[in-house]
Amino acid sequence: MLTQDEVLKAAVERADALARRDGESLIRLLHPKFCWISHQGERFDRDTYVRSNIGGQNNWHSQTLEQPTITIFCTTAVLTCIASDDVSTAAGRRQNRMPMTQVWIREEGSTLLVAGHAGPLL
Repeated sequence: MLTQDEVLKAAVERADALARRDGESLIRLLHPKFCWISHQGERFDRDTYVRSNIGGQNNWHSQTLEQPTITIFCTTAVLTCIASDDVSTAAGRRQNRMPMTQVWIREEGSTLLVAGHAGPLL
């Protein structure tokens, strides 16, 4: 069974891994069948998500999860929040705020992110 504290801790670890460009920690938090849809409609699997955010054009400075709400369904949790991002891309450094949804599961003793979506920009 998942708890709200476990999910929030894992979600913050994911955000911190982005800012540290820590691919190993990020991969450890993402389910092998992970999928993500960006605020621009881009779709990523686990490998392309890690490449884009750790070794690619995105350079995360921080991500803060504002007003998190977590609903637990046994071994599955849905986290909704406002993501406050500080990120640099080829277009320059920018700060964005947007709604974000993450779906977390408890599998073999680990809390793993299986899906997420961010956007639209606020």
